[in-house]
Amino acid sequence: MVEGVRFDFEDLEVYKRALIFVDKMFDICEKFSYHFQSSLGDQLRRASLSIVNNIAEGSDKISSREKKRYFMYSLDSARECIPMLAICKSRRLIKEEVENVLREDCKIICRMLNKLIKSIK
Repeated sequence: MVEGVRFDFEDLEVYKRALIFVDKMFDICEKFSYHFQSSLGDQLRRASLSIVNNIAEGSDKISSREKKRYFMYSLDSARECIPMLAICKSRRLIKEEVENVLREDCKIICRMLNKLIKSIK
């Protein structure tokens, strides 16, 4: 990042938390075997990336309706991670404790996004 150049979305707590979540997803997925890396791992990475990307993209929209739409996409992507985490656990790709932590992270992000959406007039 260039010194002093910041975007408004970078100050949002939900964005910061979602970035940490993305990092966790990448760390977990890189440990998957090739078979799961190219299917489940790819989908998990894409969904988690979509959370932060839609927050960034939506924050710059002029109309409230458009902002809400992008933040809803972000919320949808966060929720999309939950069944994939359950599959990861059932396939023994992650331990139950890891799934629980990630589910809680996702739940917090969803709550924050819901509050953000409701705050838009």
